[in-house]
Amino acid sequence: METESTLSSYHIFNAVAEAGNISKAAKTLYISQPAISRAVSKLEQNLSVKLFIRGSRGVHLTEEGKLLYEHTRTAFDALKKGEENLRRVNALGIGQLRIGVSTTLCKYILMPYLQNFIEQHPHIQVTIRCHSTYETLNLLEEGKIDIGLVGEPNSTHALEFLPVTEIEDVFVATETYLKNLTLREQKENNFPDTVIQKNRRSTTKKVSDASLTAFRNGNLMLLDEKNISRVHIEDYFRKHNIETGQILEVSNMDLLIDFSKIGLGIGCVIKEFVQKELDDHTLVELPLPALIDKRKVGFAYSKTSLQSGAVSKFIEFYHNRETKEADSSCKRK
Repeated sequence: METESTLSSYHIFNAVAEAGNISKAAKTLYISQPAISRAVSKLEQNLSVKLFIRGSRGVHLTEEGKLLYEHTRTAFDALKKGEENLRRVNALGIGQLRIGVSTTLCKYILMPYLQNFIEQHPHIQVTIRCHSTYETLNLLEEGKIDIGLVGEPNSTHALEFLPVTEIEDVFVATETYLKNLTLREQKENNFPDTVIQKNRRSTTKKVSDASLTAFRNGNLMLLDEKNISRVHIEDYFRKHNIETGQILEVSNMDLLIDFSKIGLGIGCVIKEFVQKELDDHTLVELPLPALIDKRKVGFAYSKTSLQSGAVSKFIEFYHNRETKEADSSCKRK
């Protein structure tokens, strides 16, 4: 017997058992009485038992019918409860949103963004999985997360990418570290004072050459090779024929920033994440022969996966926020 036909037959049987009358069950189900009688008879034939005793005042369950009704009542009560819960979820905005993000982007970009979303949708359960961009993209592909906050991938054919902001990679260090490096190498003329002027950028060849000397002779601190930011910087080095000496690999951006602040070396960090340190001169930015291309960071999700209500609400929240920011920008202008 077909599964659909079995479920339909059980549904009819359950309605008749509850009503105790075929006519009442027909009105409840909006089905004709003959159709109900045929469905019950067919179910009895398939099960090889008598389910009802027909009488002048209606129908009564047999012992076999009572046993079956206990199971159908439990099953349909569970389905009814499920429907009620689903309606409640939709009404209250309850759902689950799984987000993948690196620890750095989570701290500097996702947290303030997510705070406003949760204020508007307090019933949505949010799960955060912290991984590198590469791992986050893999989790998206495998359907293990709903949305990833990532640097814009080279290929987005299977993903929808919603840009949030741009980030700029820079090299920073303490003034003390740069001065000590100069003294150690005894090349003051190759590293003039303009290199370490507080948060000022110079484009002169002499200054940028001094920075390149620091890359060769200093302790250069980069994210590990599994990180998309490292790939971006390595491409920049190759493009501009920049030589590097000793490299210290670090697992996350916060450690890079902290190591740079204690004078351990020259760190490649995101400028937007150290703006405070640049402003108060805790760190200084090294001039480069050419600016590093900025990168977009945004939310990515699968184009082909069926989106849950929670994901749809988050996407709607993103578009509303972008619209408000664009309107505010136009008003300021």
